[in-house]
Amino acid sequence: MKIIKKLSAFIEDEIEGAEDYAKCALKYRDERPDLARMFYNMANQEMGHMNELHSAVVNIIAEYRQKEGEPPAPMMAVYEYLHDKHIEEAAKVKSLIDMYK
Repeated sequence: MKIIKKLSAFIEDEIEGAEDYAKCALKYRDERPDLARMFYNMANQEMGHMNELHSAVVNIIAEYRQKEGEPPAPMMAVYEYLHDKHIEEAAKVKSLIDMYK
């Protein structure tokens, strides 16, 4: 499904953005606390967007199952690979965000 591929790309973009913002939050924490707080908030917002996109993918797969039955194995293999990758990347970003606190 092309829409899952597109949503997965958006998920990756959100994770990358969150990572960039989290790194900036840490970099400016002492020097520019207001700016650092803004970056911290933006990192959390990006992670929220990632969660929304992930929920959309899960819903699309569930709808497919209701209408068509089990999704094709190759499609699920790609989804599971990307899902595992996203979980690992998101965990790293979450660690960066937690370092700010």
